[in-house]
Amino acid sequence: MPVGTLANVKTLTPAQLQETGAQMILSNTYHLHLQPGEAIVAAGGGLHKFMGWKGPMLTDSGGFQVFSLSEMRKISEEGVTFRSPHDGQIIKLTPERSIEIQNMLGADVIMAFDECPPATASRQEVETATERTYRWLLRCMSAHQRPEEQALFGIVQGGVYLDLRCQAVEALAKLDLPGYAIGGVSVGEEPELIHKIVQATAPLLPHHKPRYLMGVGTYQEMVIAIASGVDLFDCVIPTRWARHGTAMVQGERWNLKNAKFREDFTPLDETCPCYTCQNFTRAYISHLVRSQEILAYTLLSIHNITELIRFTQRIREAILNDTFVAEFGKWLISQEMRS
Repeated sequence: MPVGTLANVKTLTPAQLQETGAQMILSNTYHLHLQPGEAIVAAGGGLHKFMGWKGPMLTDSGGFQVFSLSEMRKISEEGVTFRSPHDGQIIKLTPERSIEIQNMLGADVIMAFDECPPATASRQEVETATERTYRWLLRCMSAHQRPEEQALFGIVQGGVYLDLRCQAVEALAKLDLPGYAIGGVSVGEEPELIHKIVQATAPLLPHHKPRYLMGVGTYQEMVIAIASGVDLFDCVIPTRWARHGTAMVQGERWNLKNAKFREDFTPLDETCPCYTCQNFTRAYISHLVRSQEILAYTLLSIHNITELIRFTQRIREAILNDTFVAEFGKWLISQEMRS
């Protein structure tokens, strides 16, 4: 799922996004609450109509900001108090308020409000956050006013402690939610530890429900997670790297500022069907990047998202053809062993 934090995937129109093959996108409750506000989005017909996206959408709960804005917030059993980075205004976000905002935004999938502890948190801190996340989930379920229209997903926390992850899965599975997410990864852990958490947690989640790994989207991370049973991913990497002049090409990361691209008049990837690869050369995109032209970021975003979508499509086909290990086994080997 490409990330459209503020009801847009940066530098792309919905039509361009649709052409990449993206089926579902993500927006963020906390940021949309600050700007433009959920009331304006609701008055505009909900997120889909407001931004002109006709496909499925998911909204994060704002729980990740409990982690990322650690210097600007206070956590209590009631919820989280933030100081707005825009105007310094005090904002109180509770499980009930998060669900109310998401009900107004109108995404197809909404996330429970959770506490996401950092990788450096002690076991006691992680245990407290995991237990609180469960209690907040129960409050989210009670507050949810549109269960027939919006699927509420619960989030498994537990940090790096696999026994806490296991306990969290067991408790959440009993609630029979529409779907489940693995949260609290990519918050400072080493990649090998992320893989271990996912490999231990994903197979425990109900197999007949969607399983979503939050904030992850590199080639190897996705292959390992899919092998463990994960279905959904979101990540800012394809568009963030594009804004830094970086292309994702068949598992490699290319910096288009490099001199070797200045007179290279071939497409980024001759096998890629995206608008960028079908119409422009590496030399032209390199020129745009060096000139800091906005078009560079659009063209690279189109390609990078298409690349990741095609990658996951190939994985789906390999699973259906029972050739997953043969085609993608190299990504299941650790980076150290491959190098």
